[in-house]
Amino acid sequence: MKLRYAIFYVDDVKRTLEFYNTAFGLHIGFLHESGDYGELLTGDTKLAFSSIELMKTLGKSPSRPDPKSPSSEIAFETETVAEALAAAIEAGATLVQEAREEPWGQTTSYVTDINGFLVEICSPVASAG
Repeated sequence: MKLRYAIFYVDDVKRTLEFYNTAFGLHIGFLHESGDYGELLTGDTKLAFSSIELMKTLGKSPSRPDPKSPSSEIAFETETVAEALAAAIEAGATLVQEAREEPWGQTTSYVTDINGFLVEICSPVASAG
């Protein structure tokens, strides 16, 4: 078994895909003609978005993200955290935490996307060697 998808529920799938393309440089891999489902190219595991309306038609009641009390996050790793953070904010992300060095040897920063989902922009963890 392998992790294939991480799917987040949003109001506007197309707008969300475009935001992630601009903010994080992720390419759109698929957008259904209905506009209710789309995927970003992120390697073996796809980052996908489904409309809240579609989920309601499937009998689900998705909750809205709460950045002050998150239950999950999306994390993107890069060697250039400060530059990636600036690009995300320029694209419309909201700053949660400036880039900072962590005791475990990693640079981390946080934003929320246009839907309120928490997104970490971080460096690889430095090896302890």
